[in-house]
Amino acid sequence: MPEDVSPQILKKAQELRSTLHRHNYRYYVLDDPEISDAEYDRLMQELMRLEGKYPQLRQPDSPTVRVGAPPLEKFDSVAHSIPMLSLDNGFSDEDILEFDRRVRRNIGEPNNISYTAEPKMDGVAVELIYENGKLVTAATRGDGQTGEVITDNVKTIQAVPLVMQTGFAPPTPPLCEIRGEVFIGLEAFQRLNQERIGQDLPPFANPRNAAAGSLRQLDSKITATRPLEVFFYGVGLVEGAAFQTHGELLAVLKRWGFRINPLIRSGISIKAALDYYRELSEKRHQLAYDIDGVVIKVDRIALQQQLGATSRSPRWAIAYKFKAIQETTTIEAIEVQVGRTGVLTPVAHLRPINVGGVRVSRATLHNQDEVEKKDVRIGDHVLVQRAGDVIPEIVKVIASKRDGSETVFKMPAKCPVCDSKVIRMEGESATRCINSSCSAQVKERIKHFASKSAFDIDGLGKKLVDRLVDKKLLSSFADIFALDESLLSGLERMGAKSAANLIGAIEKAKTIDLSRFLYALGIRHVGEHVAALLADHFKALEPLMNCSPKELEAVDGVGPIAAASITQYFEQRRNRHIIDQLLTSGVKWETAALKQTGKLDGRIFVLTGKLEEFTRSRAKSLIEAAGGSVSGSVSRKTDYVVAGDAPGSKLTKAKELGVKVIDEAELKGLLA
Repeated sequence: MPEDVSPQILKKAQELRSTLHRHNYRYYVLDDPEISDAEYDRLMQELMRLEGKYPQLRQPDSPTVRVGAPPLEKFDSVAHSIPMLSLDNGFSDEDILEFDRRVRRNIGEPNNISYTAEPKMDGVAVELIYENGKLVTAATRGDGQTGEVITDNVKTIQAVPLVMQTGFAPPTPPLCEIRGEVFIGLEAFQRLNQERIGQDLPPFANPRNAAAGSLRQLDSKITATRPLEVFFYGVGLVEGAAFQTHGELLAVLKRWGFRINPLIRSGISIKAALDYYRELSEKRHQLAYDIDGVVIKVDRIALQQQLGATSRSPRWAIAYKFKAIQETTTIEAIEVQVGRTGVLTPVAHLRPINVGGVRVSRATLHNQDEVEKKDVRIGDHVLVQRAGDVIPEIVKVIASKRDGSETVFKMPAKCPVCDSKVIRMEGESATRCINSSCSAQVKERIKHFASKSAFDIDGLGKKLVDRLVDKKLLSSFADIFALDESLLSGLERMGAKSAANLIGAIEKAKTIDLSRFLYALGIRHVGEHVAALLADHFKALEPLMNCSPKELEAVDGVGPIAAASITQYFEQRRNRHIIDQLLTSGVKWETAALKQTGKLDGRIFVLTGKLEEFTRSRAKSLIEAAGGSVSGSVSRKTDYVVAGDAPGSKLTKAKELGVKVIDEAELKGLLA
């Protein structure tokens, strides 16, 4: 019992919390409130008064946490126990019928398969982790493997249960990860933008952007003022409960207190799923929220598990996207941009137009062939759409509206940035600037090098990179590690503290996974996936740098084009010189020897608090390389909780369960 609180007061607070949780469930999940809004507000005010008078009564699952928590300095990260994969897309009935044929072929089932069909919400995916029925962690989808911890922000959403409903079958599991989509309704979005305009703030472009920005506020009190809603659609890891079908899973989630979209249909044929798509396509503009398609899932859980997943998407689900919304506008100019590999890309500047709730003012034209194929001219009236409701593209020119004032576009003979010669290789559609020192290329290469998937240098953003290159302080990404604090602090809008933070981030970034190092180099045709294949196959940089195209093609997943590009990259003296500079400056990575030791085989780690020497991603990579795994929540199966500065509730949980708690130095000892 909290000190200095009478049993009567303690009981009253517990009753208020329980009552408010029950009314939240009836209002948001059952859509069947028992009391008026005024009565609900009175109960909430009474609980807030008690907790204000007796702060020791406050609990992390109290309904009063909806108002927000103290601001964070930055978000922690957490690994998803089961990856949050993206979905393959279909754009026609034939795409969906082929998906159905593929499903039946892969499971050896010639007969009809039952599906669940649900609206594809145009929002932000989140994962909520509950332990013994209480919300302990909430995270964004992130890159699918690791997300940002946004627990305080998610707790402000009224429809999110802080505690799961009990007394239903199956009983509340000891651990469950619930996945859903956070969004903002259309009317609420309009009101939010009107308020921002009244406060001289820029309006949000669309509801999805507003929801994403609201969830990523460091001050959850700001999030609490945003009209966020949520529908739940699935689970990650669940201990102590099993489900036969996806429809059954959704029904159980609803009993546990999670809001499920009432438009979902389960146990239907593929033909009924197509009919459902057409039905939603017609009524989408009558809904209170944005949807951009229909998600079709194999209903039986056992079949889902049998079908499995690729590295990026499940084989048992597909998103049938709605046809893009189209509008007409005019092309005011065509600008040529230069990318990190020297490719010149024409970009159409459009008279701003609203396309499906998004303000569109630019659209890529890809290359000269695309411009000529569509006969796009400056001054043309054009039909614009957001392909898949995301990427703006010019569908066609409305030639009947031409008056003779339109101007034909031609790719320049010289680079628009450095004035060097441009070439177009035989068999390629791309036109390239051949000057590798072109400032536009240098800027883009450095931005790629410092990006989250590469060296992840916190504080080295796009605008700062532009300034540093323009002032001749950076001429390649190797120069990043030669920057010093006094040089940076002398820059305009760069104080001593910001300079010190950036230098600290650069130092931390010096130790990196080999795969991320290879990706950071920006070799053509080497994305994150190919970089990981190369790192896993060669284990070290030296053998990769000296191998032949034939040896590269022997790596499963590396084709002849990528092999030739990699060989050409390492043959260039300038590239080898830059790599030598990086190594001399202290850049290093974990070698294959660590992976071979397996000294942490089967050990489960949980990270909490701020680590000083390791970034979260680096600590995770090191643990996994040594055979261990990193979980997002503490359970009796956890072997170690690594506690840094300002640890959260995971440390308390570890102590309750008797899990061994270690610090960063002890983690280094385990890895050594």
